[in-house]
Amino acid sequence: MRSLMRKYFLLSVIISILVGFGLDYFTGGPEPELAVIKPPDEPSVRASTYDLIVVGSDPEGIAAAVSGARNGLNTLLVDTRPVLGGLMTLGWLNTIDMNYDPGGEILNKGIFLEFFEQVEGDSFDVGTALNVFNQMVENEPNISVLLNAQRIEPLVEEGAGEVILMKGIKVTGKDGTGREFTAPVVIDATQDADIAAAAGVPYSVAMEDMGYKDRYVAVTLVFQLKGISHWDWYRMGLSLASDRVCGAHAGINSVSAWGFGDIMAGYQPADERVGVRGLNIGRQRDGTVLVNALHVYGVNPLDEQQLAEARRLAEAELPRIVNFIRENIPGMGGVQLAAVAPELYVRESRHIYGEYRLTVDDVLENRDFPDAIAYGSYPIDIQAVDQHFKGTVVGDPAQYAIPFRCLVPLKVDGLLVVGRSASFDSLAHGSARVIPVGMATGQAAGAAAALSLEAGVSLRELSRDRQLIAELQRRLNEQGMKIEPFAYKAPEMEHWAYEGLKFVRRYGLVSGGYANEYHLDEEISEERFINILSWLARLAGPEDLARPKLYVEGNALTIEDISYMFTCYQGLDMNKAQAYQYLMDENFFDTAVLEKIEANGGLVTRGAAYMLLKDFIIYTRKKASV
Repeated sequence: MRSLMRKYFLLSVIISILVGFGLDYFTGGPEPELAVIKPPDEPSVRASTYDLIVVGSDPEGIAAAVSGARNGLNTLLVDTRPVLGGLMTLGWLNTIDMNYDPGGEILNKGIFLEFFEQVEGDSFDVGTALNVFNQMVENEPNISVLLNAQRIEPLVEEGAGEVILMKGIKVTGKDGTGREFTAPVVIDATQDADIAAAAGVPYSVAMEDMGYKDRYVAVTLVFQLKGISHWDWYRMGLSLASDRVCGAHAGINSVSAWGFGDIMAGYQPADERVGVRGLNIGRQRDGTVLVNALHVYGVNPLDEQQLAEARRLAEAELPRIVNFIRENIPGMGGVQLAAVAPELYVRESRHIYGEYRLTVDDVLENRDFPDAIAYGSYPIDIQAVDQHFKGTVVGDPAQYAIPFRCLVPLKVDGLLVVGRSASFDSLAHGSARVIPVGMATGQAAGAAAALSLEAGVSLRELSRDRQLIAELQRRLNEQGMKIEPFAYKAPEMEHWAYEGLKFVRRYGLVSGGYANEYHLDEEISEERFINILSWLARLAGPEDLARPKLYVEGNALTIEDISYMFTCYQGLDMNKAQAYQYLMDENFFDTAVLEKIEANGGLVTRGAAYMLLKDFIIYTRKKASV
């Protein structure tokens, strides 16, 4: 059966490649001409007052500006970059992480779909993307564009109580002169929520909401390779279909290739701060390819000096990486390094706190919300943080909703935040950070800005008004999106140990992979239990917990073993039998959990272990608070 499936897969690869060549590359079609954006000295840009200001011209910001303009708002789009498109056109992230519903239909419609239908596919030519973004903005007479700013700062004033009112922005040009622009609504579409942070919105950075200090997801420098012919691409496709390198998450079509993870795992970097993963390859119309694979670890994304050092490290490592690719990847024996992206690809930085904060449980329980304004379904894909943790897939949702409240920041009125730095927990962000979701939040923000001004209410009041939210959803549907209720149950939610799984999963200590397989009824190893306990004590336990060094004995894990470990963390000197009796006398154990362990012959399953770990952390917190 497996052999037959692989033959079908190989056939589909060949057909896909040949059809793609025939339609796109063998035609030798002309390169698209780049549209010209509105010049900065256009009379409308000289105005100082607008209905809406959008800061940041990444795809999310473009969607927000286009949406605001289409909803009748005189809109100013501002950025420090010299061209539109941000991560896609300057970071060269030219492969789109698509979101589909369980029926295979694209979830993110509206403005994102308009963009997607004008580029080459799930991988695109950077020039095409720039052309499309320019044209989308040029087509809206209500949009004025101001690019290449030196600095952009928020203009705020004190409101009632401790609330800060957003009044607009101050833009400093390259010549050092400053201009002030005012608007009743500002949308922060910068990658790092820079305007929100400067205005006083509370936020967490990277994984600190889980208790991890100074732990950052790797940044990437996308690089360009030349020297790949059509037949080289064909050879690459054949190799991806082979048993040697093809896994469940490798493949190829006419514009994209992904895989070779096993081969790239053999690469030995010259600097331990640099690593590579499997290759994500996107074709360009000039015959070159862009490769997203190079990681630089331990980089604070908000520190300009560290970002500059990361770029230096990546550029120094690239000749070795390209040489390794040339020697080991089928179809890439003649490649040469052509260029590197102007900007680093930074996956995670700030996460603002909004009226609601999206959680990992929201994502993996496929939750809908009454104020849904966008949907996601991309796996929670946590990238590498160092040479020892190369990343994981926490789980794969069927579909979940983004509440409008995630765009409404705490403490500052007149402001919305869209994109990856919206109000998402770090783990939830692992899915919600992708560009189609970000563009959907941008479109919703632009429409919400218009509705709030029409209704004469603040954005915060709008987020709490069910009738206005229903009107916002109606307008979004009218404007090309598809906002409608859904219900998909996650099977693991029915398991008796689900509460324990949720507790451990919130700290990123358990992963279900693409199939959401948590193996709750399988026995847990002693080593695995000790590792999770150690991390949970550090991340979630009270400060007075001891930090004992526990050793793996090699036996099957029992409740007496766990009792001994728990009492060691409390600083108690007991043997296993004494520890078990002590916790019994403390009424620590959940009787239902003990019964499940007894029914399993006294051996501890993963589900039972997660329940015990949850109970232990809660127990020690209560004792510490007394």
